Amino acid sequence: MNYEAMAHFAQTWGMIYFILIFAGAVAYIFWPSNRKKFDDAANSPFNEELD
Repeated sequence: MNYEAMAHFAQTWGMIYFILIFAGAVAYIFWPSNRKKFDDAANSPFNEELD
């Protein structure tokens, strides 16, 4: 396998890999069961409780 073929392989499968990771992260963020956790984290600076 020469350099051009290896570079083409790495670019193609690397892009597919990162697209799948990005889609998984977006799905995790917008999953309905995670909404309360993210809402709590978003409002945590405004809580007046001191730990």
